[in-house]
Amino acid sequence: MNLAVAATTFALVFFAELPDKTALASLVLGSRYRPSFAFAGVAAAFAVHVVLALVAGGLLGLLPHRWLEAVVAALFALGSVLLLLRGRNEAEQAERAIDVPPTFIRVAGTSFLVILVAEFGDLTQILIANLAARYHDPLAVGTGGLLALWVVAGLAMVGGRGLLRLVPMRLITVVAAGVMAVLAVVSLIGAIRG
Repeated sequence: MNLAVAATTFALVFFAELPDKTALASLVLGSRYRPSFAFAGVAAAFAVHVVLALVAGGLLGLLPHRWLEAVVAALFALGSVLLLLRGRNEAEQAERAIDVPPTFIRVAGTSFLVILVAEFGDLTQILIANLAARYHDPLAVGTGGLLALWVVAGLAMVGGRGLLRLVPMRLITVVAAGVMAVLAVVSLIGAIRG
């Protein structure tokens, strides 16, 4: 396992996930229910999504190098644009999706389902698939991606409201979109050079 790839994946997924609807859903879940109950479901859902993203990235990796770089560049560019255009009402959507009595099974199950549905085909899942295709190291990409998702969910559940008072969500979104745009340019250059 390449630790540099794991660290790079962690950083990219961390900053892409901070302004995401699943981070907001985690914040809502953690504020309404016992955070440890909600985190169990959220962590399991993220694990499922990382595995799906690694499989997709492995399939992308079968493409010829030039085609792979072009596809990765397009997906990074799309991710950057989507990150900037994302709606502001995601916290309200997450709030409406949650209404369950607070037993462990119900909270963990609801948390799992909310994140499973919200994260399917999400920006960070696409990002992890791209990184898996680019680096051909699914263990490093999977470890870095999963840890980043878990850390963001944990931070959202424990201290999300305080973080948003210190760092504006818009700044986090712009930084994440900028990083993805740079990765799109790097991948495009790799596709052109062959």
